This record gives sequence, C-alpha cells and structure tokens, in this order.
Amino acid sequence: MKKFLMAAAAGTLTGIIVTTQVAAPLLAQETAETTNVYEQLDLFGDIFERIRSQYVEEVDDKALIEAAINGMLTSLDPHSSYLSPDDAQDMRVQTRGEFGGLGIEVTQEDGFVKVVSPMDGTPADAAGVEAGDFITHVDGESVLGLNLDEAVDLMRGPVGSEIVITIVREGENEPFDVTIIRDTIKLTAVRARTEQQTVVLRVTTFNDQTYKNLKSGLAEQIEEAGGADKVNGIVLDLRNNPGGLLNQAIMVSDAFLEEGEIVSTRGRNPADGDRFNATAGDLAGGKPMVVLINGGSASASEIVAGALKDHRRAIVVGTKSFGKGSVQTVMPLRGDGAMRLTTARYYTPSGRSIQNLGVSPDIVVEQPPRKAASEEEEADKPRAGRFESDLRGSLNNDSLSEDEIRQIKEDRAAAEEAAKLREDDFQLAYAIDVLKGLSALEKSQ
Repeated sequence: MKKFLMAAAAGTLTGIIVTTQVAAPLLAQETAETTNVYEQLDLFGDIFERIRSQYVEEVDDKALIEAAINGMLTSLDPHSSYLSPDDAQDMRVQTRGEFGGLGIEVTQEDGFVKVVSPMDGTPADAAGVEAGDFITHVDGESVLGLNLDEAVDLMRGPVGSEIVITIVREGENEPFDVTIIRDTIKLTAVRARTEQQTVVLRVTTFNDQTYKNLKSGLAEQIEEAGGADKVNGIVLDLRNNPGGLLNQAIMVSDAFLEEGEIVSTRGRNPADGDRFNATAGDLAGGKPMVVLINGGSASASEIVAGALKDHRRAIVVGTKSFGKGSVQTVMPLRGDGAMRLTTARYYTPSGRSIQNLGVSPDIVVEQPPRKAASEEEEADKPRAGRFESDLRGSLNNDSLSEDEIRQIKEDRAAAEEAAKLREDDFQLAYAIDVLKGLSALEKSQ
C-alpha cells in the first residue's frame, strides 16, 4: 500500500514538473511576443516624431496618423480601410441611395483602380464605362502607387464639374480617355417592368430600400398583367450590381424561398459564425425564375444568386460573378470616423465560399459588345421583301377569319419585339426565352 501511494505521489509530482516545463516556455514566448509588440509601437512613435520634426515640410499630425491607420488596414485586404468623418458620412448617405459622383463601384488590382461595375443611369454608365475596366489616370495624373481611398478622392469633385479618366480595357490595343460630368447619383434600387409576359426585376444595389422596392415593383407588374396567371416567370437581373447591405441580400433571397439556409458567415472564431435561414412565403408564388449575373455582380448579389442556385429555385444565366465572398463590419470610432474591417467570409447553402471564385452560371451566355453607331444604322435599314405576299398578283388567304388573322399579326409583332430585344440586350432576351420554354413545358404536362 505504501509503495502504491508513493508511486502515486511520484506520478503527481512528475506531472507537476512536466506541466511546469511545458507552461514555462509558452509563458516566455507570450511575454516575448508582447514585448516585441511594444517595441514596434515604440518604433512607430519614434518615426512619427522624426517626421514631425525633420520632414522637409510641416506636416498635419492628424492627417499623418489617419494615413498610418489606413495603411495598416489596407495592408490586410482590398476591402478593409479607415473612413474619415467625411467618408463615414458619405457611406451612410450612399446606403440611403443618393450621393454625388461618377456612379462606379471600384476596387484595386495590380496597383490600378478596377471598375467592379458602373451603376445604371449614372454619368459613368452613360459615358460607356464597363465592368472590368482599369482606370490608370485621373485628369492626367497616374493612380499607380495610390491606395484606393486616395484614388477615389481624385475622382471626387463638385456636381457639374468635368473629369477625364484614362481607361485600359481588355480587347482594346491602346488606353483611351473618357470624359464624364459629375452628377448627383440617385440610385433606384429596383426597376420593375414586364417583357413578353415575363416580369423583369432589375436590382442595381442593395441599400435600405431594395427589398421594399422589389416587393412593391413585383406586385405592381403582376397587377398590371392582369394577375399571376398572366405571368410566365421572373427575371432577377443582378448584372453590374456591386452589392451593399447583407440584410437586404438575405431579405431578397428569402422573398423567393420557402425554407432552408440562405447564407452563413464564418469568422476567425467559429463561435462567432452566423447562419441565416429562409422563412415561409414566396412572392413569386413558385413561378420559374432566372437570375442574370456577370463580372460586375459582387458581394450581396452573389449571396442572392448563390442561394437561389443552390436551392434550385432559379436558373443562373450570364457569366461568372466578381468573387467577393467577404463580410465587412463598419465600426464607429472616436471623432465620428469609422473603420471598415473584414471580419468573416460568407458561404452559400451548399457550404462553398465564393471568395475569388464567384458564382458560376448554369448557362454561360456572353453579352455581345456594343455596336458602333454606324453598325446600328446599317442594322436598322429595312430588308428587301422576299415573301409570297410581296409578289404581284399573289393569292389571298381566305381560309382564316379576321380574328385568326389579327392573332397571327399580334404573334408576329411579339416575335419581332423579342428579336429587337436580342439586339438590345442578348442576355436578358436569352433569360426570357428560357422562361418561355419552361412555361410551355408546364402547359404541355
């Protein structure tokens, strides 16, 4: 018995010694890391003081510190940044849907400013700026070497003032200049219309009006069509939509889903992750859907497209989306500034991260390049008649009633309208054709 107790005591003592031997190096390592951090902060303070006292020109202390903070944040990823009080106020205004500027969403790539998407109906859109364009110069001044906020500041200016941006575009041999007049940007979050029995919901941004506009726009179009039975489906157009508020993306997805996960977010700490699920109720009443995306569809747009695709609620048509699968949290700071910090990645219901990969469409459909004015004029010229009815003395068709002839003419007019839409917007026309096919298939069953 004594031997057993002694062995137990020896084992306990050994355990204490081993624990101490393991914990001591860890404690020493943690202490060393903390000391190193303080040494680095002392180094920062030393550099700051030397700049203040020895730089060739007098510097603004506040601006210097803000630049240091922003440099720290922008070194993390392209979406983390410091927002000065003015920038923070501008961001709050943008989420309400009205602000001054060019009307483009931008990011930074290879040191240059890259256009994520031009916003519908804005000066940049009217000037022909396209998703994927690289902006290399602003009013002749190179943006190479500037961080994103500095480059954006160059593009800001009074409403009504002129700006010249130099663009490099894939497929163009040389850079070219685009002149834009700055204007007040009034974003209509959702534009609804009906094309050939299909309701088209064009979602341009995810601000605090998006879900409200979408719900009312869809209801109005269904009422104007004469009821849901007169509508063959819904096209949710998310092309060139740069994203916005996460909660609005969740609400728009939920609008067409009855159940299941919409999106999940996972941060550094697994316990901090969130999962958002759909609630019962489908605004479209189960009508077939097509979601349109392209390289300008980012962030919140990808959440919606990914959720509807994974649940097989919609067919996704277009080209691969932008691939921004991270969540930014805006944190207020003292002095009315704010910090935009990437805090999580988001995942589609299938558990896949979109970061750098984007959402792949079910059907890849490229948008043909815009026609030059001379080509459009040539296309508009009437074609020479080559039909039986054009021949002199051709027989009349007396086998049809007036109602049948009128119906044929109406069907022909609708087909010609569809053909015109293919010239104006091939991707949208393709989406509508898909819904026509699904509707015809349903009726035949």
